[in-house]
Amino acid sequence: MMRQRVDQTRGKRHAFTLIELVMVIVVLGIVSMIATDIIASMYKGYIQSKIVNELESKTELVVNQVAKRLNFRIKPTMIARSSTTNANFIALNSPDLNDTSKDYDMVEWIGSDYESFLGSYNGTFFHPGWSGFIDLNSSITSNTTGFFSTPGSNLNTADSTMQALSNNHVSLSGAHNPAIIFKCAQAKSDMSLYGWDPAKTNVSDHNYTLIVKKHNATVLELNATQQDVNRSICEQYNLAWSAYALVPEGADPDDFNLTLKYDYQPWYGESYKNGESAVLAEHVSTFRVMQLGETLRIKICIQDGNTTGEPVGFCKEKAIF
Repeated sequence: MMRQRVDQTRGKRHAFTLIELVMVIVVLGIVSMIATDIIASMYKGYIQSKIVNELESKTELVVNQVAKRLNFRIKPTMIARSSTTNANFIALNSPDLNDTSKDYDMVEWIGSDYESFLGSYNGTFFHPGWSGFIDLNSSITSNTTGFFSTPGSNLNTADSTMQALSNNHVSLSGAHNPAIIFKCAQAKSDMSLYGWDPAKTNVSDHNYTLIVKKHNATVLELNATQQDVNRSICEQYNLAWSAYALVPEGADPDDFNLTLKYDYQPWYGESYKNGESAVLAEHVSTFRVMQLGETLRIKICIQDGNTTGEPVGFCKEKAIF
């Protein structure tokens, strides 16, 4: 009888009391809350790190795309313009650029046609589409007749390259032609004569961007309306088939799309609104271009669109010589 009571007493010692069970549940709850917070924090950190890495890659790509296009700019053609008031434009290196009343929020430039300049490979070397040099001593070269001898060129190759790049919009042999820009004219200060002034639609107003077509493989022929015996020409020149613009688009100044405009010709009185468009980046918060001498400095910041509930962004700067 005594042994049975001892066994029963030992059996009761193996059970948990209600207080012990409650304490276990409380401790497990506290541990699970701490673990949940740790996991949530780790996941949030992972997501933010992933977004920052993606933004870094995206910003790097956009800045490099802009820099590559700006590398082939015709430097004196760089202007800042107001996207809301098209008539407000100014040279990018002007000391009046900080006039906030003008709202200069976009940049434009005329690009040298580098692709057709490279020309084609003839089996031994690359034969340039246009050489960039005028033979001023040639009997062919004359402001009066509007012919310019450009030895070393293969304007037939340049013509086919321009047509391919512009989707047959611009041609050295068609109705819509590229422009020749002499380097001796690039020191002028009247930016409207590059064709930037929307009020000047007459081609004779664009005396720095002269419309040309090919007469033959090595001779350029000037548009008849721009022939001027008093115009200064010089040995070096650039050919251009397009102007370019970087335009912020969107109502929010801290969250907009950065768009590249191209395939438009200011020398025909066209503006960036007449060109093709390509969105380079969405959710851009900062876009700045500054010119010091002939060097450009660009800064672009892109954010994630607040996908995590907290603003995450990345900025990239680059100098272009």
